[in-house]
Amino acid sequence: MQLPQAIQAYFEADRKNNCEALLACFAPTAAVHDEGRSYSGHYAIGNWWEWSKARYRHVADPLEALTDEHGTKVIAKVTGEFPGSPVNLTYVFRLMSDTIAALEIGA
Repeated sequence: MQLPQAIQAYFEADRKNNCEALLACFAPTAAVHDEGRSYSGHYAIGNWWEWSKARYRHVADPLEALTDEHGTKVIAKVTGEFPGSPVNLTYVFRLMSDTIAALEIGA
């Protein structure tokens, strides 16, 4: 599967538990929406990601992707320490130049 570079780098950094590399994928003003909450900017996104990794110890493996005018939608198999694991989650990325401007994660 061919993913835009920033999205591929996001999943690689996430898999390697590398917060610094993950944040490098995001624009400075990026926003993430996950589990009913929003996080804006690198500091907030870094805190969200570290908290999520510590709580769920999850790994996301992209299964399929579709890009349209709304962004790139990636279905990923997420395995971790949470009820119902593994589950398929939808990651919707909006890119700005070569960085992630927005990410929404949902079922």
